[in-house]
Amino acid sequence: MSGICGIVNLDGAPVDRNLLQEMTMFMAFRGPDAQDVWVDGAVGFGHTMLRTTFESEHERQPFSLDGKVWITADARIDGQDELKNKIGARDPDRIGEVTDVELILRAYQAWGEDCPKHLIGDFAFAIWDGPRQRLFCARDHFGVKLFFYARVGQSLIFSNTLDCVHKHPAVSTTLNDLVIADFLLFETSQDPAATAFADIQRLPPAQSLTWSAKGLNVKRYWTLPKEGEVRYRPAGDYVEHFRELLEIAVADRLRTQNLAVQMSGGLDSTAIAVTAKNLLDREPAPYELHAHTIVYDRLIPDEERRFAGMAAQMLGIPIHYCVADDYRLYEQFEQSGARFPEPSHDPDGAASLDALRAQSDRCRVSLSGWDGDALLNESPKPYFRTLLKNGEIGRLLAGMASYAISERRLLPLGWRARLAPARPSSDQAAPGYPVWLNATLEERLGLRARWEQVTSATPASHPVRPYAYRIFAQVAQWSNFFDCYDPGVTRLPLECRHPLLDLRLLDYCLTLPPLPWCVKKKILRDAMRGLLPEPVLRRPKTPLAGWPGSKMLRADGAQWIDSFVPAPGLDTYVDRKKIPKTWGGDYPLEAWTNLRPLSLDFWLRNLQSP
Repeated sequence: MSGICGIVNLDGAPVDRNLLQEMTMFMAFRGPDAQDVWVDGAVGFGHTMLRTTFESEHERQPFSLDGKVWITADARIDGQDELKNKIGARDPDRIGEVTDVELILRAYQAWGEDCPKHLIGDFAFAIWDGPRQRLFCARDHFGVKLFFYARVGQSLIFSNTLDCVHKHPAVSTTLNDLVIADFLLFETSQDPAATAFADIQRLPPAQSLTWSAKGLNVKRYWTLPKEGEVRYRPAGDYVEHFRELLEIAVADRLRTQNLAVQMSGGLDSTAIAVTAKNLLDREPAPYELHAHTIVYDRLIPDEERRFAGMAAQMLGIPIHYCVADDYRLYEQFEQSGARFPEPSHDPDGAASLDALRAQSDRCRVSLSGWDGDALLNESPKPYFRTLLKNGEIGRLLAGMASYAISERRLLPLGWRARLAPARPSSDQAAPGYPVWLNATLEERLGLRARWEQVTSATPASHPVRPYAYRIFAQVAQWSNFFDCYDPGVTRLPLECRHPLLDLRLLDYCLTLPPLPWCVKKKILRDAMRGLLPEPVLRRPKTPLAGWPGSKMLRADGAQWIDSFVPAPGLDTYVDRKKIPKTWGGDYPLEAWTNLRPLSLDFWLRNLQSP
């Protein structure tokens, strides 16, 4: 994950090369292999290189094909053969072995501002089009890569590292009070384009930005597809096509001989691990593939060590355990290396950061299994309801019979009631509105009305895949969803890649008949049959048995949480005296909510420290 930054002055003022150099060198932690800048009068780009693919060994940025159109990018472009063929049909030059950044630039030459529609992969990039005097930027479909910008007068300053934008003296550190309030209420901003700083914006996922004398224009180039259903007559074709797409998704994210897998004992990440190993085994070059697993041996019931170890043994790969029993709440929050660019509520997140640190000690690329649950696990009830509504009684009865057989139990006589949409219980308590918000802030920003509007809103849904569409819609809305993996937050030179977010695989899985293929991940279990241990294949979805932080809250030595002295400025947002005691409590959800002011306090304290 390389670092990118730039300055564009539309008033013609020359870019301060020393300032741009300072901004670039600030990001050396995320690009230790090379740092370079390009300046042409009123425009300048900076780049720090982290070489994570074979092609990047010969890559230099900022980059240009003709000296007129320049690019700086943090990108991995997938489906390269298909993209090269599409570009080759429009470009008289032959497309041979090229880097990711050159592919983006050639795509821009071919399609202009429509080029993101033709790209798949993870990317954040900026292109200065000299002949058109236009800056064009884009961020990938799910926001795996980050992109921040500040518009100050006639200048636009950008970077994929929020703290880097602050290096420009024209960008203030004034906080965005509404975003801070959203953090305290919801843990994430309800505006996907906002950040915790008034001057700095975030480019949301699947959107592009154009900056020129005509002004600033941000537009969406992609939305989640909602139509279509794939149909194969032989059932095996569904599984074969899925296995083929999974291999393509993983292969495009390898492109290295040394990598880690964030492997729990669940099905998703172990499937990524075995697919990666099988692909690497087909190549003659030596490789290193390590599994990394967070485990609890005492704090809570946890079987990740058993199942992950079983999978690693069958695959013949080394596995490294991060034992999380002895971590304390807010451990490492006061260390300079864990200063979050924006408020973050992750009081028990030290183990996750240490697990990433262990991966970065061995490699530069890590694969995750996110998010197989959303992609491949759906209740059949919405599908049954849709068939009933459409009058497809034959398919409905066949589907219900198939479900009954696969679950090894008869359908209850009251099956019609089971098909009815779930209704919330009348005695089910709604999440509580915080009592500790600053009254002046609450009134000025209308926070109670905002809370009621957000918590009562009905999310956009889908007739047969409501869970999948709700999760992926949240990713788009919470445009900081993947920040926790980014070097701008972790300060680690490690690129995390997510094969199950591959657009080709996602498009296919969202068009599968939910029954039987997306019930309890049947298609993934069938695809992995014989490749993973049977206990892993049969293992049901098993979330952690409780929040580990609730155990930490009862630990001796955690009493300080109820007596912390607030940092200067916290009283703008929180009435410290109204925060209930949390140590030793028995209500994890309430405790989690009431710890948000403390998370904000740590962030404000670090923000104010030199």
